[in-house]
Amino acid sequence: MPSLNANGIRIAFDTAGDPKSVPLLLVSGLGLQLTAWPDEFVEGLVELGFYVIRFDNRDSGLSTKFEHAGTPSLGLAWLKSLLRIPLKPPYRLEDMADDAIGVLSALGVARAHVVGMSMGGMVGQLMAAKYPSRVLSLTSIMSSSGRRGLPGPTQAARRALLRRPLGAGDIDAAIDYNVQLLQAIGSPAYPTPEKHLRRRVARALRRNCCPGGVVRQMLAVTACGDRTPQLQTIVAPTLVIHGAADPLVPLACGVDTAQAIPGARLEVIEGMGHDLPSQLLERLLALIDAHAHGKMAPDSTPRLFVKQ
Repeated sequence: MPSLNANGIRIAFDTAGDPKSVPLLLVSGLGLQLTAWPDEFVEGLVELGFYVIRFDNRDSGLSTKFEHAGTPSLGLAWLKSLLRIPLKPPYRLEDMADDAIGVLSALGVARAHVVGMSMGGMVGQLMAAKYPSRVLSLTSIMSSSGRRGLPGPTQAARRALLRRPLGAGDIDAAIDYNVQLLQAIGSPAYPTPEKHLRRRVARALRRNCCPGGVVRQMLAVTACGDRTPQLQTIVAPTLVIHGAADPLVPLACGVDTAQAIPGARLEVIEGMGHDLPSQLLERLLALIDAHAHGKMAPDSTPRLFVKQ
């Protein structure tokens, strides 16, 4: 796996397609590696004429880890957040946005379409706000503005997140834990067979496993807080895609994000949870392609894609 130096750290990356084609940067979510973007999704983007760039965020995959910073206490961070006491994370989401811009610069890419999922959507939002000349368009998938008062995960999703895997250091226990988590937050109308989930999780864990990195990224998200002021400055054409059945980042978060970004368009997909099910990849590709080519009228009207 190739890597590059950007923003003072080492970042693993991968590219697909013709470097002379229009660049499109994929930004992964919390604790996810670049491999979390399905291969068929990347191949579909290449077929649509994009030069696709994926990378491992800091503290995940094969990129630089911040183990020297230790593993923060999420409970303490949550309490401080409630009391509005400033948090001091090892790094901030803004740093991760700088990383992403650094990847583009290291690859000689002046401007790119940016597609981010979950935490990656937050990173993409900050990229578009801070570096308007570098972002051709923004697609924020199953993400949030971070505004106070928005609903949080369902009880079932929260329990799945907080449950600890049995047998620390046991790869099989880690696989079981992650499979059950993905089942809890996945798309109810488009379930992924367990054997496929298990294969995907095993592949990811064998590539890299950094539980502390997940916690540090989560702290960066918590410390970032409400991004509404930054979202209101975004000038890049923006598409917000959100699942109507997302148990981790409820639909209200996507609606709020679209309302905060001037001219953003909201696409609500019925039956979609907090994942990228294979049954929806064609639909997602079509939305991203139309958005990147300016074929979607800018508005904030929800348009439901209903399972046939």
